[in-house]
Amino acid sequence: MFQNRINVNSRKYLFSKGVDHYFEGVYKGYQFTLRFFKEAFKPPFHFREVINQCFEIGLKSLLLITLTGFIVGIVFTKQSRPSLENFGATSWLPSLIGIAIVRALGALVTALICAGKVGSSIGAELGSMKVTEQIEAMEVSAINPFKYLVVTRVIATTITIPVLALFCSFVALLGSYTNVHAEEASSLLMFYKNAFSNISFLDVFSSVFKSIIYGFTIGIVGCYKGFNATQGTRGVGRAANEAVVLSMFLIFFEEVIIVQVSNWIRHF
Repeated sequence: MFQNRINVNSRKYLFSKGVDHYFEGVYKGYQFTLRFFKEAFKPPFHFREVINQCFEIGLKSLLLITLTGFIVGIVFTKQSRPSLENFGATSWLPSLIGIAIVRALGALVTALICAGKVGSSIGAELGSMKVTEQIEAMEVSAINPFKYLVVTRVIATTITIPVLALFCSFVALLGSYTNVHAEEASSLLMFYKNAFSNISFLDVFSSVFKSIIYGFTIGIVGCYKGFNATQGTRGVGRAANEAVVLSMFLIFFEEVIIVQVSNWIRHF
């Protein structure tokens, strides 16, 4: 026992303990993602579980997305109006709001909300199953737990979050119209016509594409943290917390890259 303790404490690290653990985690995440793509295209396909997860992720998040999107539309309109009034360009307000929401805010706000709600839920659920050995019990029952638990949830988030993002954008524009109508008594049809006057196909495509990437990121990170949870109930809380933090970090990182690429294509 004393000899084992000496071997553990005298372990050699390539760089340092923290750096080695970081690269080890990156490699394990890469292997986990690669395994997802291998399992996703092999039968059996659990369509019923995918639909069930879409219901759990999508429908149960709908109220929160609706309220948040509506408030974002009102607040952003209120904050933008004084700046445009200084230049006498209040008529540009619907177009400005439309560009901001469709290009960025709709997808980003939805992803951040789902990272907090859905990502933590997936991490805690799978983490609880891991520490209580339910995943091992599924393997004994000749069920592939990775395919049934991970693949279905990642597919569900990848499908559902783009739909929620489009809905959030629509509701945010509706909230913006509420503020504009209260100030100027404009019609709903005219507001949406002006809002989409400068929206191109590339804007809509990039927004949907971002939402798909965000959905996949939230699903794969939440499943990875939950599927590899350790240290009992304490590890379940850690898995849920790390799933939220890492998902949000990756979402912002992906946002920067996709915006740069879309701007390059737009000016090409």
